[in-house]
Amino acid sequence: MLDRLIPTALAATLALAGAATAQTKVGFALDWKFEGPAAPYFIAMDEGHYAAEGLEVEMIEGAGSLDAIPKVATGAYPFGFADINSLMRFVDQNPGAPVIAIMMMYDKPPFAVVGRKSLGIEKPADLEGKVLGAPPPDGAWAQFPIFAAETGLDVGKITVEPVGFPTREPMLAEGKVAAVTGYSFSSTLNAKRLGVPADDLSVLLMADYGLALYGNAVIVNTEFAAANPELVKGFVKATAMGWKTAIADPMAAMEYLVKRNPAADKAFEAERLSMVIDDNVITDYTTANGIGGIDMDRMATAIEQTKAVYEFKAEPDMALYFDGSYLPEASELMMK
Repeated sequence: MLDRLIPTALAATLALAGAATAQTKVGFALDWKFEGPAAPYFIAMDEGHYAAEGLEVEMIEGAGSLDAIPKVATGAYPFGFADINSLMRFVDQNPGAPVIAIMMMYDKPPFAVVGRKSLGIEKPADLEGKVLGAPPPDGAWAQFPIFAAETGLDVGKITVEPVGFPTREPMLAEGKVAAVTGYSFSSTLNAKRLGVPADDLSVLLMADYGLALYGNAVIVNTEFAAANPELVKGFVKATAMGWKTAIADPMAAMEYLVKRNPAADKAFEAERLSMVIDDNVITDYTTANGIGGIDMDRMATAIEQTKAVYEFKAEPDMALYFDGSYLPEASELMMK
């Protein structure tokens, strides 16, 4: 009898072990290509941080800072990375959309106007009388009206040229536009790669000119989160661990990137990641409080700034845009 029970008990034990190690497959939709800023997520994959939380993560490239929002809202991807300001407008235009930000990554947004000094761009007022290249789906262009209002720009005196993402920096390099809107770490380095001297570039970070707005955040499908709260908490925790490693050594982080993008220039992408870390991720607020959270008073100001240039259909409610309940303890969010 005992001989018959042992195999049965062993089979049951193995079945339980298999269940315990089973991974839940989830998709993560990025905002852009597999470049330097994507490395922290690959670190979390390759070092087993996601796996330790019961997750098998598949990451896909995006086509702009708005791109991931509908993917997550429809449930095609449980997680995404997107501009929270674009998320606010999406939720307003699609009441009840099951999508919300849960982890703020770019405490200082990278929205910028990148211009050329040789073409007369050194300060916001210099844009008047010039041609500005702006991709319509660009997150920085979406915030340009606030930047213009805060700096007193007469937008009517600026010639806005709609451009595509692939042609934005080439047009700047060729002098067809005097400046472009974009993420600082993308447009600046892309222009340098095209031969524009670094000392000819002027980078006007909108956050340095009165914008209280936040930037990109990890977003989640709220229906998925309600059904899988522990998995969502695990995703956030593992993501923080990936960022911590990348911040400690951006160049070493490139080894994880080139596995997915062999054509990437490691030195170039490490510089891009370093810009993100220094300009957008590590701020006075995140140094004191850790990454991932938001300051409610600042968010209220950001909403008021958005109301000045965007007419909400319903009264904005920050509880619809950000949920910090999935964040781990502050000690796990400290980067330095």
